[in-house]
Amino acid sequence: MAKNVTKVIKLQIPAGKATPAPPVGTVLGPAGINLGEFVTKYNDATKDKMGDILPVEITVYEDRTFDFVIKTPPAAFLIKKYAGVKKASSKGSKEVVGKLTRAQVKEIAEIKLPDLNAYTVEDAMKTVEGTARNMGIEITD
Repeated sequence: MAKNVTKVIKLQIPAGKATPAPPVGTVLGPAGINLGEFVTKYNDATKDKMGDILPVEITVYEDRTFDFVIKTPPAAFLIKKYAGVKKASSKGSKEVVGKLTRAQVKEIAEIKLPDLNAYTVEDAMKTVEGTARNMGIEITD
């Protein structure tokens, strides 16, 4: 018989660096799951992506067991990483703070494709380009 889901929790945690301390502990503690077990499983599953921030969707069941699904890094995080900037523009597209090439945009789109509502890499590229433009990142050829 299927388990009953009590909660679905979404977090963004640095890969391989989850700890039972806040923010993980303060969100998962009240859900009643074993923090040590979650931290160990998450860190093992993400150790190859160290340095990235990964969204994770945790499904908590009635018997206090859990499953989690790791998503691709947020587009904004990848754009800043590839453009080599620490912070996006506070004025949006009116202020340019970095540059990306079309090849880099394609790379980001290929990474994000499973989590975007796009069927082709070209459609995903348009989504990534729009996000980059709003962050003040210029797209060059």
